[in-house]
Amino acid sequence: MRLERKAVAQRRVSRAGAEADDSVAVEEPLDIRVAGETVAVTMRTPGADHELALGFLFSEGVLHGLEDVGSVFYCGRADEEGYGNSIEVTPAPGAHVVLRRVDAARRGTLTTAACGICGRQSIDDLIAQCGPVPAFAPLPHELLAHGPLALRGVQPAFDVTGGIHAAAVLDRRGAILASAEDVGRHNAVDKAVGMLLRAGQIPAQRTPGGPEVLVVSGRASFEIVQKAAVARLAAVVSVSAASSLAIDLATRTGLVLASFARGGAAQLYAGAGLVTG
Repeated sequence: MRLERKAVAQRRVSRAGAEADDSVAVEEPLDIRVAGETVAVTMRTPGADHELALGFLFSEGVLHGLEDVGSVFYCGRADEEGYGNSIEVTPAPGAHVVLRRVDAARRGTLTTAACGICGRQSIDDLIAQCGPVPAFAPLPHELLAHGPLALRGVQPAFDVTGGIHAAAVLDRRGAILASAEDVGRHNAVDKAVGMLLRAGQIPAQRTPGGPEVLVVSGRASFEIVQKAAVARLAAVVSVSAASSLAIDLATRTGLVLASFARGGAAQLYAGAGLVTG
């Protein structure tokens, strides 16, 4: 996986009394707009911004699929200061874009990388939006347990900074269909989902080689599971812990949730009956 240069910056650091340059993850705001209206401002690592915007709007129910998208472009001129930090999504002609959901999707003036679901209308509304995921064939436990190993191979920014999240979507053979890095794990998921949305693979269909498993480098929060459920994926795998609401949502939507996936092992918090081996 190629390292995005704009994802990494150099800053001075003092180690044992000696100064040197150190590679750090870049964090900058991205203003996401729909038909000229700001939906959210999220702190993200530049790169795959179009996919981030599409994935975010899809997971929030503003967009229902690629057919709702007319164009995606950066606002302003390339020679202007701050160009690249504001992005416009124009609905396709005749698209039924549910703009009333924009207010429900707002998480305040600033949507931070770790904001979670603060400021949304209600958890029940989100659960109703997700609905049950389509039925799927049982997943091999080995696929879930070794998901983080596949993810680790597509983290070039982490390799040089040690401080950036990653997300990847796998098919049931373990092949990576989309992956992304970002200072915010929610953003990394939105980028990966946006990539598959642009490729016509999201919402996921139960087809050979189709997207099935979301792997994240951090913990499994409610919002991570929500994004997977809206995308109609079958499972979420997290390297770290799962929260109580993440477990409850996975159970209610029929997702498999595997956490503490390390060293070829994983703990199943939801959907154990849908895992073989």
